[in-house]
Amino acid sequence: MYKAVRARMRALVCGVVCRARSVGSARRDAGMVTSEYAMGIVAAVAFAVVLYKVVTSGAVSAELQAIVKQALDGKA
Repeated sequence: MYKAVRARMRALVCGVVCRARSVGSARRDAGMVTSEYAMGIVAAVAFAVVLYKVVTSGAVSAELQAIVKQALDGKA
């Protein structure tokens, strides 16, 4: 009887402790959101810089000006 009660108590205590540990680990992972957000911003800025360089390059800029000029002239 003593062994059965002791085993039951261990199971109950382990259940509570295991749940507490999982909650604690979730709290430790909460900081990951900030670093992922920062990496997303860095990636977005890098993409914007590359896009800006492509759009302001000579060939693309000339094509864009030609498209705008053609649209303003009304020629199809």
